[in-house]
Amino acid sequence: MATFLYKLGRLAFRRRGIAALIWVALLVLAGFGAASAATPTSSSFSIPGTEAQRAFDLMEQRFPGDRADGGTARVVFKAPEGQKITDPAHKAEVKKVVAELKAGSDEVASVVDPYEGHAVSKDETTAYASVSYKVSGMELREETREALTDSGKEAQQAGLTVEIGGDALMAAPETGSGEIVGIAIAAIVLVITFGSLVAAGLPLLTALIGVGIGVSSITALANVLDLGTTTSTLAMMIGLAVGIDYALFIVSRYRAELAEGREREEAAGRATGTAGSAVVFAGLTVVIALVGLAVVNIPMLSKMGFAAAATVVIAVLVALTLVPAMLGFAGKRVLPAGRKSRLFGGGKEKTAPDEGASAEQKPNAGTRWARFVLRRPIAVLLMGVVGLGLIAVPAGSLEMGLPDDGAQPTSTTQRRAYDLLSDGFGPGFNGPLLMVVDGEDSKDLDQALKTISKKVETMEGVAAVISGKPNEAGDTATITVIPKDRPSSVATEELVHDIRGAAPGLAKDTGAKVLVTGATAMNIDFSQKMNDALLPYLALVVGLAFLLLMLVFRSILVPLKAALGFLLSVVAALGAVVAVFQWGWLGSLFGVEQTGPIMSMMPIFMVGVVFGLAMDYEVFLVTRMREAYVHGERPGQAIVTGFKYGARVVTAAAVIMIAVFSGFIGSSEQMVKMIGFGLAVAVFFDAFVVRMAIVPAVLALLGHRAWWLPGWLQRLLPNVDVEGEGLRKYLAGEDGTGDDDASGRKQLINV
Repeated sequence: MATFLYKLGRLAFRRRGIAALIWVALLVLAGFGAASAATPTSSSFSIPGTEAQRAFDLMEQRFPGDRADGGTARVVFKAPEGQKITDPAHKAEVKKVVAELKAGSDEVASVVDPYEGHAVSKDETTAYASVSYKVSGMELREETREALTDSGKEAQQAGLTVEIGGDALMAAPETGSGEIVGIAIAAIVLVITFGSLVAAGLPLLTALIGVGIGVSSITALANVLDLGTTTSTLAMMIGLAVGIDYALFIVSRYRAELAEGREREEAAGRATGTAGSAVVFAGLTVVIALVGLAVVNIPMLSKMGFAAAATVVIAVLVALTLVPAMLGFAGKRVLPAGRKSRLFGGGKEKTAPDEGASAEQKPNAGTRWARFVLRRPIAVLLMGVVGLGLIAVPAGSLEMGLPDDGAQPTSTTQRRAYDLLSDGFGPGFNGPLLMVVDGEDSKDLDQALKTISKKVETMEGVAAVISGKPNEAGDTATITVIPKDRPSSVATEELVHDIRGAAPGLAKDTGAKVLVTGATAMNIDFSQKMNDALLPYLALVVGLAFLLLMLVFRSILVPLKAALGFLLSVVAALGAVVAVFQWGWLGSLFGVEQTGPIMSMMPIFMVGVVFGLAMDYEVFLVTRMREAYVHGERPGQAIVTGFKYGARVVTAAAVIMIAVFSGFIGSSEQMVKMIGFGLAVAVFFDAFVVRMAIVPAVLALLGHRAWWLPGWLQRLLPNVDVEGEGLRKYLAGEDGTGDDDASGRKQLINV
């Protein structure tokens, strides 16, 4: 592989104009596709194999005129202090709003007057109008949303408080200036790392081109592939982070090759052949982790994984082709100021070789840290493991669910509507359960509905039961159940299980089948499905990555250590997420206005994304150690060599990833905020505690045993040549001398 990538790097450098033109053309093409694509008309959410989904599907069949997943809105009215919403003047204002809502758009299916639909609180201070739409919340036209938000303005002027909740106001999450701040921090880190504005700007430029192509392609295909609004945000988040990192490693190695005195084209080829091999395998682990999300069998999550994986593949291709081409355009400007003239034949380098040699021999921070760990491996190991273990403790109290309007910032009308309904009708009113009664086999559907309603009314945690009208065929009806507690509470989840547990007995007594659905039940089923899929997914991803790392490192214990270290960092990151978003510790610092259960996809999502990113650092850092060990260095010295050349760049890469992910903490969307925080913390733990402390400590304790591989397995596994040994032989044979090969042995991988 190294030889192939070497040739590819030289070709891209030599034909840099064509290479750059191809990537710019792809960017323009993707941008044109995104700009000309129709606005996405669907963002369906389905969970195959769950009761909630079966109930939705049954409603689609039995109630053909209504869409079970149609958008909904609740316009909530509250009378001024000391007055009632039933006062004639206020009642007239509310009825005006109801009339405006009915006439506001042809997408409105129905509007229920609060006075006719018994939607007035017991103290008569609060009421709400229910609006149903013919299309889903994401399909609504902008003018329909505007008509909804404008409908209560006159009532507000008359003194009423009017707030609007429901999925009809659903829109793409706003992340504000967070990403820009993250990119700015990444730029500063790159300038400090390289000491050159050109070298710092190159990884940023190439990463932005790669992300631009990926995100534009997702936008262009969103309507065709039914992609959700979070898909492009996730792809941008991951694509930007890995894109900068992969380019960073190639540029860093290229500068090291130039420092050895090689010609620029040769340096680009060698950088792509050596560091590029690590980029390929690092990218492959990320792709495996993201594509593996399909195991969960939730279409939305699978599409998110595939889209993000495609963006990572683009980032790898950019690093292998566009980066060498851009290095060709940059010339010697990628080197720090002051070194360019010396390395290209000028300056005082020739008159003072000893001074340069002594400077090179001076141990850097990575070398000093590695030597410290080698002196105290047990102490460092214990501190790292115990520290992460303590941070992981809150993960034992993990409660999972999906965020609702109660998790929105208090500045939003959705959150204020949520609070008004909770105060006026009880917290469970924001998450009603919908029971679908299939009376096809029942002799008397009306009697079955009465029996079922009475049974449910006696259950603990039920605030109210409201029977709906049967369909035209008279074989199916709905019953609405209002829980006493909020939608994301444990009590509401237990109520759903109680109703489902009573369903077989009710079917026996009435002949009618009962299915529980609605947004709350759907969230509960979603959480359960995520829990059930976690272990199989973990086994698949870790198993495949273990095999991949065994190919790279020719070892059993090194991949095993990498996997265990990753699990430790993920559990610690989950602990931090629970502490902030569920317990509220430092919540105000991160903009968490409402604590609650952790997003149910968070554990499995973190396992997928963080595993792929964690293996990046493992590959880049430990590959360098393996090469040193293969070339005769003792295990301890190989660790020092790896840190000497790799610690600075890996540290910069980790800081960049943390900066990019942290930029999404400023999002107004709770899910995006939680993902950004979780990934940033996980990368911090994995890079600086696991890879920089626990890994060298474990390798120091294992010694030669770390690189042990059974003979039969050694013969069975193909040699992928990540260390570039085959490349050295190829180069030595090409020029007929061993000089180049010898100098290549001196130049060890600087990643």
